Amino acid sequence: MAIKVLIKRRIPEGFIDPRFSSLIQKLRLMAAVREGYISGETLKRVDQPREYLVISTWRNADAWNAWRTCPERNEIQDQIDAMLGTQTEYGVYEHP
Repeated sequence: MAIKVLIKRRIPEGFIDPRFSSLIQKLRLMAAVREGYISGETLKRVDQPREYLVISTWRNADAWNAWRTCPERNEIQDQIDAMLGTQTEYGVYEHP
């Protein structure tokens, strides 16, 4: 059964680092070719424009977990979290 992964990032006030966009794009490109990846979209919160939400759809939890634990992905994610000064939040959801 397909799952949805919600990935939340908060961008600090005044944050400007051109590497951030490059790293996000790299993650997106890497995920798109992973086994089990279906789709993804990025949203910006209307009432808090520094909060972003990525909704990623995967064939199943195993496919997501394989991507989530991929060393190359984690290296990029660690760089993103260090830049933002906060941990990215994750939630995995399925239809009841």
